[in-house]
Amino acid sequence: MKNEHAHLTEVAAEAARIARSIRAEQLDAPNSPCTDWDVRELVNHWVLYTSHGLEHRALRKDLPDELTTRDFTADADWAQQYAAQLDRAVAAWSDPAVWEGEVGLGGSNTPAADIAAMLIAETALHGWDVARAVGEEYRLSDGAATYVLGVVDSMAALYRQYEGFAAEVALPASASVFEQALARSGRDPRWTGA
Repeated sequence: MKNEHAHLTEVAAEAARIARSIRAEQLDAPNSPCTDWDVRELVNHWVLYTSHGLEHRALRKDLPDELTTRDFTADADWAQQYAAQLDRAVAAWSDPAVWEGEVGLGGSNTPAADIAAMLIAETALHGWDVARAVGEEYRLSDGAATYVLGVVDSMAALYRQYEGFAAEVALPASASVFEQALARSGRDPRWTGA
């Protein structure tokens, strides 16, 4: 749990940094690496699941409808609110007991540690999506990138079954560990939005 919580803390801090870099006009951009969403839709999904969803899973609570339908970006200080919510979510996972037992998800129970792993990966992957959509560089340590790659590899088949990941993207052998994680999740690390 100690290493996993360190990775969670890192991806959350990077998410907060990326959010604070976004200018209001960038939210209206029509293109993002997630082809079904424009930038505002992507950011709202990111905020919902990587901060509110992250905390609610730790607390074993369902997300209320008010959150699932909310446009977080409608608030001028949404990035600051997101950073504060990320802090609460990371704090909720700081208790080793939270990593034990199971969390209800989609009508079934899943080990809490597996849920945390998925959320760490989602925070990193969608963090990259958002960063790339607004022209930012996404930064991740080698240790966290290796962890995310392991999570992607372990859940890729399931995610593809539910259309959460696209087909794997071929990359040269020189690709970084995080680029491999992106590619195996169906993202093209070379995406520029052009």
